[in-house]
Amino acid sequence: MSISFSLYEQCTLCPRMCRIDRRTHTGACGCSNRLTAARAALHYWEEPCISGNAALQNNNSNTGQIPGGSGTVFFSGCTLRCCYCQNYTISQENLGKEITVNRLADIFLSIQAQGAYNLNLVTPTQFLPHIVKALAMVKSELNLPVIYNCSGYERVEIIDALHDKVQIYLPDIKYFSPDLSWRYSRANDYFDVASKAILRMIKQTGPPVFDEETGRLKQGVLLRHMVLPGAIKDSFQILHWMKEYLPEKSFLISLMSQYTPFYHASDYPEINRRVTIYEYRKVVDEAIRLGLTHGFMQEKSSAKEEYTPPFSTLEGI
Repeated sequence: MSISFSLYEQCTLCPRMCRIDRRTHTGACGCSNRLTAARAALHYWEEPCISGNAALQNNNSNTGQIPGGSGTVFFSGCTLRCCYCQNYTISQENLGKEITVNRLADIFLSIQAQGAYNLNLVTPTQFLPHIVKALAMVKSELNLPVIYNCSGYERVEIIDALHDKVQIYLPDIKYFSPDLSWRYSRANDYFDVASKAILRMIKQTGPPVFDEETGRLKQGVLLRHMVLPGAIKDSFQILHWMKEYLPEKSFLISLMSQYTPFYHASDYPEINRRVTIYEYRKVVDEAIRLGLTHGFMQEKSSAKEEYTPPFSTLEGI
């Protein structure tokens, strides 16, 4: 499959396969064919192997600038559009600025010049034709590993088309239950789709490869799961799937506690609260019991609004 601009004419970039002509209408992702992004800046709060040691430093200096970090580019819109998304202003409300492919290519090189450890493309699927072209434009100058940071809800055919363009996949595995994935993301096929995509990502990259000097990830899959309130059993099922179907040490696991009640959480009262220490600890304990210890877990204090970047300034765009 070739990722070309013609895909916008009858869009099949994501598993929703809406086939909408995005030149004249918005797709299921909420986007037209006009490339829109909300932020391009160094980010220090990814997993340590992504953000590096800068994530452990004090970010309250006079300039607010720390060397290194992950060079994140946040794209507007989203193919999954979860009701509880922390970045809802860009994923749901499409906050962002329209830019050209040339400008995106310049942004990639600017990120590198700032000392980023990697180029972290956040929710990129809906604009892949633009992104692939921009990456091709800077191929001879860009020396950073490219990260595909996504919801996990991806077409296998798209992952195949990225085989020589992406070095690190950073997908979520959000739900096992189709009932939960429908209620919160309107995608009852989420697990079926995401599980196949993740297996293909692992096959494509192979086991995680680290820089020997810095410990930063150079290649591989880092698989995130955020524990949701009242959904311990679903988390357990996901962990058991990882244990049974994903080859040992073929990926890194990241268990996340950062769920934060969202702006219209009253419509979903069962998740209108933070995850408790008990809930998160139970999931971590089950992962340990299963031997899924090759990776990271968050401190419970990570469930804070300040970890959501300030998008309104459109920094770096």
